[in-house]
Amino acid sequence: MCSKELSRRSLLKSVACGFGSLALAGIESANAQSLKSLRARPSFFPQRAKRVIFIFMAGGPSHVDTFDYKPELFSNDSKQIDFVGVRTNTFGKASKRTLMKPLWDFKQYGQTGKHVSSLFPHIAQHVDELAFIHSMHTEGVAHGPSTLFMHTGATNLVRPSMGSWISYGLGTENHNLPAFVTISPSSSKGGPRNYGNAFLPSIYQGTALGRAGNANGAKIRNVDNAMLSDSQRKSRFDLLQKLNSVQSSDYSQDDELEATIENYELAWRMQMEAPELTDLSKETKATRGIYGIDEKPTEDFGKQCLLARRMVERGVRFVSVNYSDESANPRWDQHNNMPKHADHARATDKPVAGLLQDLKARGLLEDTLVWWGGEFGRTPFSQGKDGRDHNPRGFTVFLAGGGIKPGISYGSTDEIGGIAVDKRVHMHDLHATILYAMGLDHEKLTYNYAGRNFRLTDVYGRVVKELFS
Repeated sequence: MCSKELSRRSLLKSVACGFGSLALAGIESANAQSLKSLRARPSFFPQRAKRVIFIFMAGGPSHVDTFDYKPELFSNDSKQIDFVGVRTNTFGKASKRTLMKPLWDFKQYGQTGKHVSSLFPHIAQHVDELAFIHSMHTEGVAHGPSTLFMHTGATNLVRPSMGSWISYGLGTENHNLPAFVTISPSSSKGGPRNYGNAFLPSIYQGTALGRAGNANGAKIRNVDNAMLSDSQRKSRFDLLQKLNSVQSSDYSQDDELEATIENYELAWRMQMEAPELTDLSKETKATRGIYGIDEKPTEDFGKQCLLARRMVERGVRFVSVNYSDESANPRWDQHNNMPKHADHARATDKPVAGLLQDLKARGLLEDTLVWWGGEFGRTPFSQGKDGRDHNPRGFTVFLAGGGIKPGISYGSTDEIGGIAVDKRVHMHDLHATILYAMGLDHEKLTYNYAGRNFRLTDVYGRVVKELFS
């Protein structure tokens, strides 16, 4: 009697002279990711960017109140016009909507004379280094589907996150750290699916880092063990890996087992390096100052942005910095209180500007792509007394670094900021463009699952090459 459970793989080896096992091995060799999955791999073509920092403004900041200047809104404030809505109860029907002017003044900045509202005086100082895309449009009209789509390219299906795809395509530059880290992610509006690996091997899932609540930064949970010394932990790890090695030799080419072993190895290496990575105490006062870490409104998000710089500096491929929380309505979701945008801008403006300044000073901005934006924008109409509804049909994001052409505004919405009309950029297009900056072809970066090849952009997407220098 066999002392070991007979797996499907073992059965294929033992019956019919092992021909079933040969067929399985052929399938795996064609489709499975090679072992040591996080080793650095060459890009498809020369990279403009080696890493990405995605600054996620959860809830949908209003583009017409921030970076998409529309004089028509000022001159036609309170005017009623016919407009086709995007919500279920008005879709396809023209209804009277009341225009609402921006609640903040706009000024021109930089050599480019870019209009920026008074919400972002610090980011405004960097407009000559930024590329604004004013013609974004996306899928979904609610936060959950649109947030999932922004992260994974799908509104309601379980698909790998963009960070997972980049990790799968390029591996990591630092074997002691994950290739993909998400800082302070929310458990709502997609939750872990926003940084999940889905059907990709589990080594490519995002590592979640909690909010940087203490004075010296954030901690990765369970990364250290106060009950055991370093030598005791090393001894236990060595024993565990010996047992894993024995099991792995018995079940060769078992991708799930190999992924589990690699995750254990990465966890061990992280115990050595992660505590130093997340400790901000050695950063200079001047560095902490540009992120606003010693100022109450900006302390929390400033730490997150500084952690992002420390991560890309050490070779993390994709870092997501989340301005989000656990409430039912994401932070920028002001349906009846647009003045609240001022609080969110105050909390994020200086940290984001500090990140751009710090990356540039350290020579990191030229090969680090920074992406700022929300899952959608907001309408140019009033909702309630002084709110705005969701607007997936036209909104703004900005990019910086990573070979992106500086000081440009690409595309546009209509005269009131309602719909993207010129040089329209779909979220699939933005995904394809960011992969292109990383040296990855969005049509060739595929993974075979359930009998078909999947990719981040599904069967869509075009690279917006006009955005590159």
